[in-house]
Amino acid sequence: MDIRNIAIIAHVDHGKTTLVDALLRQSGTFRTNQQVAERAMDSNDLERERGITILAKCTSVVWKNTRLNIVDTPGHADFGGEVERILSMVDGVVVLVDAAEGPMPQTKFVVGKALKQGLKPIVLVNKVDRPDARVQEVHNEVFDLFAVLDATDEQLDFPTLFASGRNGWAAESLDAPREDLSPLFELIVRHVEPPKGDKDAPFAMLATTLEADPYLGRVLTGRILSGTARVNMPVKSMHRDGKTIESGRLSKLLSFRGLERVPVEFAEAGDIIAVAGLTETTVADTICSPEVMNAIHSTPIDPPTLAMTFSVNDSPLAGREGTKVTSRMIAERLMREAEGNIAIQVRETADKDALEVAGRGELQLGVLIENMRREGYELSISRPRVLYKTENGQRMEPIEEVQIDVDEEFSGVVVEKMSQRKADLTDMRPSGGGKTRVTFLAPARGLIGYQGEFMTDTRGTGLMSRLFHGYAPFKGPIEGRRVGVLISNGDGNAVAYALWNLEDRGPMFIVPGAAIYQGMIIGEHNRENDLEVNALKAKQLTNIRTTSKDEAIRLTTPRVMTLEQAIAYIQDEELVEVTPKSIRLRKKLLDPNERKRASRSAEAS
Repeated sequence: MDIRNIAIIAHVDHGKTTLVDALLRQSGTFRTNQQVAERAMDSNDLERERGITILAKCTSVVWKNTRLNIVDTPGHADFGGEVERILSMVDGVVVLVDAAEGPMPQTKFVVGKALKQGLKPIVLVNKVDRPDARVQEVHNEVFDLFAVLDATDEQLDFPTLFASGRNGWAAESLDAPREDLSPLFELIVRHVEPPKGDKDAPFAMLATTLEADPYLGRVLTGRILSGTARVNMPVKSMHRDGKTIESGRLSKLLSFRGLERVPVEFAEAGDIIAVAGLTETTVADTICSPEVMNAIHSTPIDPPTLAMTFSVNDSPLAGREGTKVTSRMIAERLMREAEGNIAIQVRETADKDALEVAGRGELQLGVLIENMRREGYELSISRPRVLYKTENGQRMEPIEEVQIDVDEEFSGVVVEKMSQRKADLTDMRPSGGGKTRVTFLAPARGLIGYQGEFMTDTRGTGLMSRLFHGYAPFKGPIEGRRVGVLISNGDGNAVAYALWNLEDRGPMFIVPGAAIYQGMIIGEHNRENDLEVNALKAKQLTNIRTTSKDEAIRLTTPRVMTLEQAIAYIQDEELVEVTPKSIRLRKKLLDPNERKRASRSAEAS
């Protein structure tokens, strides 16, 4: 059977997972009466809840005697490591662009990687039935983007289709009949080259994704570059430098059929398969016949730009909600994550009591922490910090390209806030529909915690996309949080009467009855300094009867933070305590006397 290997790449929320749904349905992958969840490729709970793709995943459909192996990729820059790996598995890409928003920074990032690898793109302008669609302008923007990214003449001569993934149709022009996705299937078969590979050469494949299976152990997915894989055949694995890691046998070969992985007896060059039977091999390693001596070249991954410290939860409430609380358990889980996700790096801190986890951004690390708390882990998280480099004795910091789409009335406040964060304005233009597109180059550390403030400033209507741009000289200090916090001075359960009395001091983060302890942050102070308060004080009762209405306490709704908001809110001397049921803010040093001593020594130094 003929094979075509393609990846679908797009910015977040441009509709690629919905398009894959339609491709699966129209290729006859599902039975007529089969119940299939919407966005079937978003298979884990977090992807469904957030409505974003986090992990790159394979599927396969058959169209007129041609098998199309389709890879659905994440659309968020924080998960760019997933995209970089899988581009080595495919021979062509479908670049999916929203007909209203046009190419966004993440589209630029992935398309740049794909063009460098020589992949021939197909452009699909999606959602052309939107009322604010600007199809022709978006088509021109895509061409300009390809030109800026140094595409070859052959790549610039890309075919274009216009589609609505949700309604399940694609057409070669806006006037053509809108029936089904046949034009897309036929264009892929015609335009994407069949995979090259010598079926008679020794077996070799590059591992591009890794997952753990309770029955099969490590399952490694990749494309066979040469030869034929058979069940139980002897193989070895090599690092990219050619050093042998281990020898073993392929205990299981799995091929993709729709949403399922089906066991097969053999697979040939060009096919994408998953193999089991190796215990130490990981992503970017070569799996091959014992006689192969050279490892397959793998694309280097962009470096992480942000790091957080993960440590044991040592608060007075530790161990009450989680089942995995020791440093050994936390370290093992993080090492396991770093194995399968090569965009994350884990190392021990200098004093050996915590682990430093480096990644692409707050969202990527936030997803890791959220997965860990759902698995029963308790841990303490420090404020994110950027990773600096030194070049020629000069301190260099990561810079991000930020593209913001806002209503015209909010563009002024966005420019003002970004300039306070040492961002440079590079472009500002109307983008249609009363919106303005503003582009900045901003230090990564200035953007930590800005997302929540941005959504408040734009009344929830703004769209912000970020992309790693490069390193630039250090831009000087950036002002952090301007207000202090309210800190509990005792252990117990918060009392409604005490919180009512504290409301004049600032907004609360806790509800009445919540368990609190000394050193825990329970609210925000209206002023710049931190304030120790008593949230345990109950009302003094008397034996005098009263009919007054002041008995009823009405509290303002507390500000309950999500994990990402909490991580962005804290300062350097504070931590986020994460358990399966709670997210609490606290000071690193719980004892007020220790905090005073630490601040005095910091001022002296």
